[in-house]
Amino acid sequence: MTASSNGAPLWRDRRFLLLAGARVISVLGNGFARVALAFAVLALPGAGPGRLSLVVACQALPQLVFILAGGVVADRMSRSRLMALADVLGAGAYGGLAAMVLTGHAPLVALCVLAAVAGTATALFAPAMDGMVPLIVPADRLQRANGLLRMGTNSSLLLGLALSGVAVALVGPGWSLALDAASFVVSAALTSRLGVTAAPRKKASGWADLREGWHEFSSRQWLWVVVVQYAVVVAATNANVGVLGPLTAEQHLGGARAWSVIVGAQALGTIAGAGLAARVRVRRPMLVAVSCTFPAAVPIALLCARAPVWLIAAAMFCAGISSDVFGVLWATTIQRQIPEHALSRVSSYDWFGSLALAPLGLLVAGPVAQAVGTGRALAGCAALIVLATAAALLSPQVRTLGTQRVPSGAVGATKAAAEPQAGA
Repeated sequence: MTASSNGAPLWRDRRFLLLAGARVISVLGNGFARVALAFAVLALPGAGPGRLSLVVACQALPQLVFILAGGVVADRMSRSRLMALADVLGAGAYGGLAAMVLTGHAPLVALCVLAAVAGTATALFAPAMDGMVPLIVPADRLQRANGLLRMGTNSSLLLGLALSGVAVALVGPGWSLALDAASFVVSAALTSRLGVTAAPRKKASGWADLREGWHEFSSRQWLWVVVVQYAVVVAATNANVGVLGPLTAEQHLGGARAWSVIVGAQALGTIAGAGLAARVRVRRPMLVAVSCTFPAAVPIALLCARAPVWLIAAAMFCAGISSDVFGVLWATTIQRQIPEHALSRVSSYDWFGSLALAPLGLLVAGPVAQAVGTGRALAGCAALIVLATAAALLSPQVRTLGTQRVPSGAVGATKAAAEPQAGA
């Protein structure tokens, strides 16, 4: 069940290659789905923005509602088996959506149900995936493994988004959704071959498991502080990327072409950031990770100032780099500090807390921009990111947490692991 400690490169590790391959293929399909689903719904008779919003909301809501249950299930059974089952569920959902679009018979209720099933699959998959990496990768190579995984998935998502428009134009949104369903089938086949069994656990109710996961989560100051910080950061960045940025681009920067350049620069930055994070070595990972959040405010401030497109794109590229440095250091620290038996549940609390305000950010961005102006709304988002990040750095554990691994079950060891160390 545990990772071997041999010194072979990660690319020679069969299970790591299976996991990386599954993620790359699945994320490539999701890149297709982001565009294909929107155009598929809008192409249906009588469809409009309201119907699209409802379908997308039905997909997003279960990801938040069921993420905690996903963590409990992932800590109770084989994580590789749960990932494969979630992939099969996703394949069925997107296959059903594709069939409805291709046949032209797509009742709104059926669209919403299948979108909710797809969101539920994500809620089951994500905590299991977060808990899978330490089971197949030695502890001393977790950071490199996380960096390589993020570099692969970021590249795959960028490729999927780039090809999705071509695929929709050439074969239509229905067949593009079918390609996404096929990617889930391939991912399920790969993850089912990981062969990671579940550790024996004492019998307990689901509520008891949730309480234990909450204790593991809430007993670590550095953990909940950063999750609270990121609830604010994600809400602000979502408001920018989803509403305020496109509005500013349309009004002052030349429209969709300028915005695509800016967003593309960020995507390229995430690939570079994951590659950098796979190699960087730090003594205080949370201090470095949280500090890497500050650059996220810069492109938003430049949008507010109506800076040239090239300057905003450069800032977005740097923000993409810093965001993935944060992501790799964050994932590696959680995998080292949280006992394996509770890792997926703690990950689910992380997901739930970080995404808790994301819908609110999208919901209020438009009305706020209309009430006070887009520029002031952007300035508010940039200020929220800076203030939330500065507040997180006030935590002693965030500033001093080291890289040593906490033994399984040793909640009290967190205090010792958070003792100051020289250098960052």
